[in-house]
Amino acid sequence: MQINKTMLTDCYEIVPRVFTDKRGTFVKTFHHDSFVSNQLETQFTEQYYSFSHQGVLRGLHFQNPPMHHVKLVYCIMGEVLDAVVDLRNGSPTYGQNQLFKLSAEKKNLIYIPAGMAHGFYVTSENAVVVCNLSTVYSPEYDSGIRWDSLGILWPDQTPILSQKDKELPLFTEFSSPFRYEEADGL
Repeated sequence: MQINKTMLTDCYEIVPRVFTDKRGTFVKTFHHDSFVSNQLETQFTEQYYSFSHQGVLRGLHFQNPPMHHVKLVYCIMGEVLDAVVDLRNGSPTYGQNQLFKLSAEKKNLIYIPAGMAHGFYVTSENAVVVCNLSTVYSPEYDSGIRWDSLGILWPDQTPILSQKDKELPLFTEFSSPFRYEEADGL
């Protein structure tokens, strides 16, 4: 398992070990010791997946403290353009975003630390995205910022959105509850 730094502080792209033979493919998406040795979260308390059609944009989502969480995200069917935004006051990359192509073919994962917003746009006909979270979903702490308020280079300016995502506040209206704490990780 390779754990690679990204442009965003404390956010990593993970390239898992893939085993292929005549039966098919086996992918190891989590390895406790690799995460521990890189000082990454290992306690994931909830997992879910979404099935979405081409042109759907979900996000940009996060949970506020004290229910903020680390996310481990990957795509097991199709392809998405995944966006991560640093919302941690004091972070060297505060307000910056990075895009990642996640796909069943590529088999990569994104490790997103607490205090970052996450969203994705479906580029294939359909896609299944899996999210592992370090805290359980709490509706009263659920939040987000509007997808089009950060200059993210989405491939579509008229995506299919939920009503909730249409009504999220703009980044310029957002007052971050997150504080950056320098880690001794990678």
